[in-house]
Amino acid sequence: MGSLYRNRSFLRLFLGRIATNAGDSLYAVAAMWIVYDLTGSSFYTGLAGALLFSTQPLQVFLGPFVDRWSLRRVLVITQSIQLVGVLVVPLAAMTGHLSVWVVLVLMPLLELLNQFVYPAQHAALPQLVEKSQLVRANSLFSFAYRGVDMAFNTAAGVLITLIGAVSLYVVDAVTFAIALVLFAGLSVPNTSANTETPDSETNADDMSPEESTLWARYITDLKTGYSYIQGSLILWILLGAIVANFAYGMAMAVLPAFADTIGGPTAYGLLGAAMGAGSLLGAASASLVEDYPFGRLIIVSNIVSAGCLFGALAVSGLWPTVALFFLSFVPGGATGVMNSSMFQSAVDDDVLGRVMSVRNSTSTLLMPLGSLLGGIIAADFGSTVVVASLGVASVFSAGYYLVVPNLRSLPTVTEADQTTLGLGSSSSVSRIATERDGTPEPGE
Repeated sequence: MGSLYRNRSFLRLFLGRIATNAGDSLYAVAAMWIVYDLTGSSFYTGLAGALLFSTQPLQVFLGPFVDRWSLRRVLVITQSIQLVGVLVVPLAAMTGHLSVWVVLVLMPLLELLNQFVYPAQHAALPQLVEKSQLVRANSLFSFAYRGVDMAFNTAAGVLITLIGAVSLYVVDAVTFAIALVLFAGLSVPNTSANTETPDSETNADDMSPEESTLWARYITDLKTGYSYIQGSLILWILLGAIVANFAYGMAMAVLPAFADTIGGPTAYGLLGAAMGAGSLLGAASASLVEDYPFGRLIIVSNIVSAGCLFGALAVSGLWPTVALFFLSFVPGGATGVMNSSMFQSAVDDDVLGRVMSVRNSTSTLLMPLGSLLGGIIAADFGSTVVVASLGVASVFSAGYYLVVPNLRSLPTVTEADQTTLGLGSSSSVSRIATERDGTPEPGE
């Protein structure tokens, strides 16, 4: 850990991640509560969640940009825009123009920027640390992410009571300003993909008109990412994640309504904090279980999560519910770190941004629909029934990994490589890139 903290570039990325996650947590909690407060309707919170989650599947189309653009520039530009964007809500409130539609329009626009931020951070990390440090580095990142969630979800619930949800957006702007300063001083080594610039010395005369267009290069880069994972075990992993995130979208859409039945905005903040704290503890413990086979770890962790979640819904009282919510998210915090580390360790650096984008966007593909359905179902059957879908999804995930032999037999993260996951080789990436640029391989 000491060598990571002495790595100044890693430290800037790490602290910037904390600051930008703080901003994300604040506006997500504030926005969902504003929508619920203005409408008193689970349908509108479901719609808000659907709009919020609708941007995540778009990551797959942004991956080629992340791989090609300067990672530092991506991070700086996104934080600058978010800094300005979050000030729209307090400005609308000051001028008497705040409505639920202002929040509903702003939420997906701000979240869209995060679809550049998180793949860029994932892609930057292997450039800044040794491969042997990836699990610890990812554990720190996830620890910070969940810790920020825990702290700022709790703070958001309290601050909503004290100063109002609108004022949180002003605090939010400060967090993005801090992230902007940190990312501005970041130095990330270039890969062979993002060293190319519009000023590159590539001879356009050697390329066909179609190849010379930015659109053709973008499409080719997109195809490269898909070709790399085509037929791989990653697709099976993503199928299970789709179901889990569908249920997560349903539950998060009705969390304000569920919290309102047991304590109002303070309960909302505490439940969000419990989820973040549970994931935080799991992330911090990831290095303790990195030597266990990943497939078996997923099965056990999902069974434990389901039991705790169902227990949280069965008990009465705010604090027992919060405590069991906390415990239900601990296993997922650990397996989430292991999952990211496995991808980063096995995937070729030149396509890592694209592969992580495919992973993130595909796994969240049904979250908008889940959020919308969650709001509709809660209106008829209550929010508790919808939150219970998280437990059902955990049971499904455990059974899914249990019955699919290749998933059940996944090895430890350190043993996972391109062959284990059935990925395209580095040479295939180079070949596709060569075909794109029109430059022959040596010896051809």
